[in-house]
Amino acid sequence: MEKINILDYTKEELTKVVKPSFRAKQIYQWIYHKYVDSFEEMKNLPKDLREELNNRYTLKPLKIVKVEKSSDGSKKYLFRLSDGFTVETVLLPMKKEEFDEEGNRIHHTRYTICISSQVGCKIGCSFCLTAKEGFKRDLSAGEIVAQVLELKKDNNIAQERRVNIVFMGMGEPLDNITNVSKAIKIFSDLDGLAISPRRQTISTSGLSSQIKKLGEMNLGVLLAISLHAVDDELRQKLMPINKAYNIKSVIDAVREFPIDARKRVMFEYLVMKDINDDLTSAKKLVKLLHGIKAKVNLIYFNPHIGSEFQRPSQKKVKEFCDYLIAHGILCTIRQSKGLDISAACGQLKEKTKMEIS
Repeated sequence: MEKINILDYTKEELTKVVKPSFRAKQIYQWIYHKYVDSFEEMKNLPKDLREELNNRYTLKPLKIVKVEKSSDGSKKYLFRLSDGFTVETVLLPMKKEEFDEEGNRIHHTRYTICISSQVGCKIGCSFCLTAKEGFKRDLSAGEIVAQVLELKKDNNIAQERRVNIVFMGMGEPLDNITNVSKAIKIFSDLDGLAISPRRQTISTSGLSSQIKKLGEMNLGVLLAISLHAVDDELRQKLMPINKAYNIKSVIDAVREFPIDARKRVMFEYLVMKDINDDLTSAKKLVKLLHGIKAKVNLIYFNPHIGSEFQRPSQKKVKEFCDYLIAHGILCTIRQSKGLDISAACGQLKEKTKMEIS
């Protein structure tokens, strides 16, 4: 009989299958605080319970197949799931550790982990390499959680060191909203990884009905919209999902989304040479976001083999950014990381396939 992934359980669910119920908290702490790899290591549990857990459950729903490390410190992981499918996860060092003149640490390294929510994707964006393999299946909540757990283990990131999580890897998170929302709760549990919802960002291609559903759940997470175009004609070419969820429906859903008063809705804008990098697009974007507490994140297109799109010039992206700022829109340019490795979603997976074949 195939073992059950114990990471699929919230702590409350675990109390119902493990007796006495207080053992669930102990198991959670062993997994998420002490990073054990086997039930045998859970020494404060009775031996018979450890044996029962070992017979019924697994702690390792995925396995590291390959890791590529960039000169900037970012790392791309390829994980194999129990059924043989693979997904990618990225570790991004956002701020280096700092020391004072006496050698005392002032700040630890701060990390963001970009995680996948599906094997493949249904959305079919023309610029995305993941889309080329089509959709295989949703990841379970435990498979989503395991990505962060394995990266923290592999990089010796202590339990008390918080990380930021972005659901921005392979797949559309809101197309797997049940498992994604459950993973958010597991991440947030204080006896688990204790990652506040404010440190978790859901990036969506704009499934308006699901944005509304996520808002009704009121999980406290941040929202990021993959916009990439300012009119339906272009967006539909880039993102076929726009046929079902046009720009107006996305913007209307965003206006109703509950957001912390200190936070903003992120609009991700993938800048592609001679496609959407002109000031006319910048002007339309200002008008589109009027009245929304928004932040625009401009992202350089990351070229990959076979893509028809190209990376824009630094000058064009800066002019675009400056225009938005001058017209009252908070705007940043995402610093590209991992350009010397397979950084774009799906690249490491495709590269590994080619090496094996």
